[in-house]
This record gives sequence, C-alpha cells and structure tokens, in this order.
Amino acid sequence: MGGLSKTQRRYEIEVTREAEAHLEWLSARDRATLLDAVERRLTYEPTVENRNRKRLRPNPLAPWELRVGHLRVYFDVAEEPRRLVTIQAVGIKDRDRLLIGGEEVELK
Repeated sequence: MGGLSKTQRRYEIEVTREAEAHLEWLSARDRATLLDAVERRLTYEPTVENRNRKRLRPNPLAPWELRVGHLRVYFDVAEEPRRLVTIQAVGIKDRDRLLIGGEEVELK
C-alpha cells in the first residue's frame, strides 16, 4: 500500500454511456477541462465535501455533484467490490438552468 492511508487509496473512474453522450454536447475545451478536473478531484477522497463537491438531496441523476466553473458532474461512489467513482451525468449550469445533453433538467 506504500505510504497511503486507507482514505487516500485511489478510486477508479468509470463513465456511463449516458454520460459519454453528455460529454459530446460540450466543446472540446470544456470536455478537456472537465475530464482533467474529474481526474484531479475525484480520484482520491471523492466523498469529502468541499466548496466544489457536495452530496445532493435525492434526485434522478446521482447522489454527488462536482462543480467545475459552469460545468457539473453528477456521480456515485462505491467502496465494494472495488473503489469506484461512476460518472452518471455531465451538464452545463446556466444561472438557474441545468442542461444535460442539450436538454433542460430539474433536480428535485
């Protein structure tokens, strides 16, 4: 395990087919920015809340949100059988509107 504690072990990142389709709606620049942020911010301790990462109330997308500027990543985290972050949806936040795959979505 080296010098890493249990909470610092690396999580695998998996993107669902739906989220891959959502990525296609982003510009190449936004896509690169978002994927870089996912790698940096969700690989270790993805369930530690901070200014840009929070647990959401129950909703149809996912239990967690990562904010990257005007971009949003909705994800789930599993510890067993392996440490895994699953990207469920990717969107663009424009004021009080959320666009995912070109469609407006409401998180209730």
